[in-house]
Amino acid sequence: MPFNLNKKPFYSFLYGLIGITVVLLGVLAYYNWLLGVIGGILVAIPFTFIFIFDQREKRQIEDYIATLSYRVKKVGEEALMEMPIGIILINDDYYIEWANPFISSCFSEDKLIGRSLYDVAESLVPLIKQEVDTEIITLHQRKFRVIHKREEKLLYFLDITEQAETEKLYEEEKTVIALIYLDNYDDVTQGIDDATRSSLNNSVTSVLNKWAQENGIFLKRVSSDRLVAVFNESILQELEKGKFIILDEVREVTAKQNIALTLSIGVGSGVTSLPELGALAQSSLDLVLGRGGDQVAIKQTNGKVKFFGGKSNPVEKRTRVRARVISHALRELVVESEKVFIMGHKSPDMDAIGASIGILKVAQANDREGYIVIDFNDIDTGVRRLMDEIRKNEALFSRFISPEQALEIATNESLLVIVDTHKPSMVIEEKLISSIDHVVVIDHHRRGEEFIHQPLLVYMEPYASSTSELVTELLEYQPQNGKIEMLEATALLAGIIVDTKSFTLRTGSRTFDAASYLRSRGADTVLVQKFLKEDIQTYVKRAKLIENVITYHEGIAIAKGNDDEIYHQVLIAQAADTLLTMDGIKASFVISKRSDDLIGISARSLGDVNVQLIMEALGGGGHLTNAATQLSGISTDEAEGQLKLAIDEYMEGRQQE
Repeated sequence: MPFNLNKKPFYSFLYGLIGITVVLLGVLAYYNWLLGVIGGILVAIPFTFIFIFDQREKRQIEDYIATLSYRVKKVGEEALMEMPIGIILINDDYYIEWANPFISSCFSEDKLIGRSLYDVAESLVPLIKQEVDTEIITLHQRKFRVIHKREEKLLYFLDITEQAETEKLYEEEKTVIALIYLDNYDDVTQGIDDATRSSLNNSVTSVLNKWAQENGIFLKRVSSDRLVAVFNESILQELEKGKFIILDEVREVTAKQNIALTLSIGVGSGVTSLPELGALAQSSLDLVLGRGGDQVAIKQTNGKVKFFGGKSNPVEKRTRVRARVISHALRELVVESEKVFIMGHKSPDMDAIGASIGILKVAQANDREGYIVIDFNDIDTGVRRLMDEIRKNEALFSRFISPEQALEIATNESLLVIVDTHKPSMVIEEKLISSIDHVVVIDHHRRGEEFIHQPLLVYMEPYASSTSELVTELLEYQPQNGKIEMLEATALLAGIIVDTKSFTLRTGSRTFDAASYLRSRGADTVLVQKFLKEDIQTYVKRAKLIENVITYHEGIAIAKGNDDEIYHQVLIAQAADTLLTMDGIKASFVISKRSDDLIGISARSLGDVNVQLIMEALGGGGHLTNAATQLSGISTDEAEGQLKLAIDEYMEGRQQE
């Protein structure tokens, strides 16, 4: 640089010094004019040179500033026109007043000025109307982070396509761990010869290895009935699109050998930590096994769970070992407790009441106080008849208490046994769960996402016909110091009969064993029929509910009540059962408004349609052949629309499979 902008103070100092010198020369000339003239000449010479240099540097500075301004202006113009950031200036009517070349090239348009955003990029209009400061949108296969300056009516477009692709690649390459379990492997191979067992292993291993090779999965068998699979998120997405067809392939291969062997797969995904992935996979597998197996559960860090499969009915176990172990574990918990509280689901049915009475008998057999929590204002006609009969037995009726009474007398040493449900939102009194630390869950429904938090003991057997059947088996291994009374045995038998529709649905050999045990203890079948009788008004009301039934798809019946008519949940379920008995109907759905202002949907099937999956899509659950859900804040017409969408998705999934 030929000059220094910092010289200005120096020249100011010189000019000041010269001024002082001129004053001194004036004083000198006053006394001696000759010396004053000579001094003035000597001072004028350097002053002239200083002035000339000063003027020259001023011109250089002015030239530099002019050049710099030009360069800055030029750089600004080039940056505005050529930098890889899009800029659009709009008016109040969403017309483009100005746009730089970069954004024009992104839109593949020669001219954007004067055009409406509705024509060029309609997706930008909601962004502006909602006064959002920044948003990520997709335009012409590219992703942009759009920054909206509301006051200036400016839109800045930052191209983040490569960043988004990198993030997508990162997400797709995340590790996924799956734990695969061969359901009932030990049971089905226990009684077969070595050649058949070897053939079965070869068939299953061949199918699994082919599946792994085709999908790029690392598969390792760690025991006779367990395998570990490692893959990534992109492969998982493809498996989800294919609905995990490996479940069907293994089922079909083993069925050819007349062996009921299925797969249960628990998947952990969504995190980078391998220990956490393994824990998610194990938790998913436990959830699958709790639902009866033959399906896949994908558990994510946000708590959401995706389910695939679940087409077949759970296979009944051949051994009573688990029932005996659970019975002994329950006895230890009862003995360690001061009081035992038993609670079923809201609007309890015969199964919930019968199972509760059975657990009460377990508590009494171990010399502990037992109480059954019930809301007498929320029971149906059949249960009310049972309670009327129980009132005649003062010792038994005194064990039934209200939720308020239970909360008052519960202590830290109490035990809470929840029967016929595993969802906190479905129990009679949810506060009781948080008041009592020690909780046991006994249920025969397939396990859903919602579950009691950290129970001490869980006995869930989806293959069982009813919770009363499970409790009856537990009773057989309890101390026999107290005889089961006729009414208690009858209540348990009534629970089994109601849930099996008089031994016609979900009935296994263990069901008849339990019924036989109860019959030997004095269960009265005639009394059961008395409990299950219905009055004419109920019959007419149920008939009215199903009179407007329609057929949706092939063999699926849907009945819907009016919004101004209230039906009890039990009556809704009975209507679904009635529809299922009609010729040509393989699945039935009944929709109606309940007294609690919810819309109840009961679903039944003969096994061809998995109503559990359909109800789970609407937030409910249950069994393959028996399920339900409750919806809030909508009408029956809206509920019907949601149900049809869920049925459509289920049927489309079956066609893809």
